[in-house]
Amino acid sequence: MGRSVEWLYPGLGIKRWLLLAGVGGVLLVYSAIFAVGVLWSPQLMRGLGMGWLQTRHAAAALLAFDGVVLGALALFIGARKAWLFKRTGPETAAEIRAAGRLARGPRVVAVGGGNGLAALLRGLKAHTSNLTAVVTMADDGGSSGRLRRDMGMPPPGDLRNCLVALADDESMMSRLFQYRFPDGGGLQGHSFGNLFMAALSEVTGDFERAVHESTRILKVRGRVLPATLDDVVLHAQLEGGGQVSGESTITAAERLPRRVWLSPAAPRPLPQAVAALRRADLIVLGPGSLYTSVIPNLLIPEVRAALKETRAYVVYVCNVMTQPGETDGYTAADHLDALHRHGMAGLVDVVLVNDAAVSADLVASYQRFGARPVVVDEDRLRGAGVKVTHAQVAAESNVVRHDSERLAQALLRIVR
Repeated sequence: MGRSVEWLYPGLGIKRWLLLAGVGGVLLVYSAIFAVGVLWSPQLMRGLGMGWLQTRHAAAALLAFDGVVLGALALFIGARKAWLFKRTGPETAAEIRAAGRLARGPRVVAVGGGNGLAALLRGLKAHTSNLTAVVTMADDGGSSGRLRRDMGMPPPGDLRNCLVALADDESMMSRLFQYRFPDGGGLQGHSFGNLFMAALSEVTGDFERAVHESTRILKVRGRVLPATLDDVVLHAQLEGGGQVSGESTITAAERLPRRVWLSPAAPRPLPQAVAALRRADLIVLGPGSLYTSVIPNLLIPEVRAALKETRAYVVYVCNVMTQPGETDGYTAADHLDALHRHGMAGLVDVVLVNDAAVSADLVASYQRFGARPVVVDEDRLRGAGVKVTHAQVAAESNVVRHDSERLAQALLRIVR
């Protein structure tokens, strides 16, 4: 009895079909009685207070017939919908209520790449299913780089990480997508998910279709979209002069990047990504590698145009630690300055910074590799015209990362 009553709780959408079936049943019975009275029993009609219809038997018969048909149709549709809803929907009423709550969540677009974007999505999916990840396509290292060179396909690695992060549960398929072959000649270093997407791209002849099918297989909560399907190369001008080409070479260069750009200079974005940015309630840039994960997406002219046109809050999530070879010695305001140098001046509304202390042991460990906690120079940030939001979003294990849930909650408080 308890489980049956759960289906009558608010927010499930099943009661409307039960009501339709009930109304249809009443109409069917009443119209049948009406038809009997009109055609065979005038006394019954007078008893029902409808003796006036006896003088128009043809009209009364037609009205009764219409009532029978409409009642039967409403009863059939309502009962069938209610039955199919329970049979084919999620296993429990609680799951349906949860799905309804997520569907009413804010429209959030997360822009970036790498592990930072995946961590963000993992937290946000617990609060809204109106999620779109716009993922950089400039990766040219590791398994993605090899597939890109060997097969001429867009790099799938960052997309794969985001798909798994948004998967409805930690299923065996999600684990399989992340499995990386430790050896095996040509397979060594490849992840199964990358190879799966490469094969699916070949079978369908369309990389975008391969991403969509992967979304369905993993039961992804939201959408994962490549920023562009054009074959883009990331270039960097280094501090003190000199240039390098290729995303993987930027952090390996001896000097920090000062400016980055893409070739072609104006790659074509996915229309769905641009539309999502324009309709969003909240747009999140980062966390992640500043020059190689976040900024490459912002170099697409239509993406910047959408950020100018959107009415959403645009939030930059500043990294907790500096990144060797990319942001050595950067403060929070230096990260924002880099965004401004790449066409984002006046487009960032809020900078979210970590307010949790990093343990001395981890600070010492990071310093051996040239990384330090990012200093929050709040006066410079406010002088740049942005609001600064502090939150304890750092989590420690053997490394320092953003805590997915705390980061999601801090971001969603901005739009509530």
